[in-house]
Amino acid sequence: MTQERSKWQVLAVTGLAVVLSMTTWFSATAVAPQMTEAWGLSAGQSGWLTNAVSVGFVTGALASSLIALSDRMSLIGLMWGAAVLAAIFNGAVLLEPGYGLALVLRFLTGAALAAIYPPAMKFIATWFRAGRGLAMGAMVGALALGKAMPHLLKAFASGLDWQVVVGATSVLCLASALIFARALHEGPYSFARTKVDLSQFGAILRNRPVMLANFGYFGHMWELYAMWGWILAFSTVAIEQGDWPLNASLLAFAVVALGAPSSIIAGALADRIGRCNTTALLMAASGASALLIGFAFEAHPMIFLVIALFWGFTVVADSAQFSAAVSELADQSFVGSSLAFQMSVGFAISIFTVWLVPQLVELTGSWRWSFLVLVPGPVFGAVSMLRLKALPEAEKLAGGKR
Repeated sequence: MTQERSKWQVLAVTGLAVVLSMTTWFSATAVAPQMTEAWGLSAGQSGWLTNAVSVGFVTGALASSLIALSDRMSLIGLMWGAAVLAAIFNGAVLLEPGYGLALVLRFLTGAALAAIYPPAMKFIATWFRAGRGLAMGAMVGALALGKAMPHLLKAFASGLDWQVVVGATSVLCLASALIFARALHEGPYSFARTKVDLSQFGAILRNRPVMLANFGYFGHMWELYAMWGWILAFSTVAIEQGDWPLNASLLAFAVVALGAPSSIIAGALADRIGRCNTTALLMAASGASALLIGFAFEAHPMIFLVIALFWGFTVVADSAQFSAAVSELADQSFVGSSLAFQMSVGFAISIFTVWLVPQLVELTGSWRWSFLVLVPGPVFGAVSMLRLKALPEAEKLAGGKR
């Protein structure tokens, strides 16, 4: 089998494993109404069942970056071991240990997922030099599809107990561990192993091109997870108020899942017209959607549907290009740590905005304008990427395409 054919098969198999493992992220979110009723939770407590995963992911990614975990050990071993742990922590919620312990388990699930997703981005880079944007776009697409799957289960099995959804996602995550362990190996462009060196953070912070790519990602993350985390609640209220013939869970699935094809398309586009151009364009589109969705809150359902789906298509499409940019601009000995640093800070930002949106709802008494607070993120991110485009170091991006 030729290397060219092998890398596409590896991409497909890795994408499948990422999809299966990431189903555990929103497993509690998709069944939050049932868990809220069964456990007697407040709206704030229910929200933290989602936010705890993000907090765990941030903590895990930052810890991984501090000790250069993905730059020191086998990526395959790291990913399959983390997938087993994520499945166990996610499934342990079935024991109904109480709200406090459930939060701890959701936190640990997120921490385990931090040892899957950033390493998966580095892993796929060992198979791709040319076409890296497309390959990493496929990884983000897998992430989006995996996170959307619990909404699909909920949409078509509304009569199922929450335990079925949570249990099913744990089984899928265990299947991903088998795939990581038995079906994958690193590619011909492996990165050099490194030792723990805390000075690497200073090197990351002093690297202006890398930090501009990070700033682009930070603006992107200001918007992304707050949108993903609250689009179900936002849509549910809009549908109920308008008495529209729409299924909120199915719409939430479609909005999040559209990130799968859009990330692949954006990856191919970035490899052709440049990472900076592509990310700036997509952030302009997603920021406009965040601005317009409130105006569609009481409009015709088709207007709301089109804006929501367009937002879902654009909001995550550029995500992989920030990772691809860092893999091209960073010191090649610290690519794994640089990616983990980027993601840990980005997810820390997302924790704040996931918390902020419902605070605005409570303050204003309506969901209608709650997403306006997300608009500054893509604006800041787009400006940062255009500033990166102007630097001579941007020639390293996508084979010279800025």
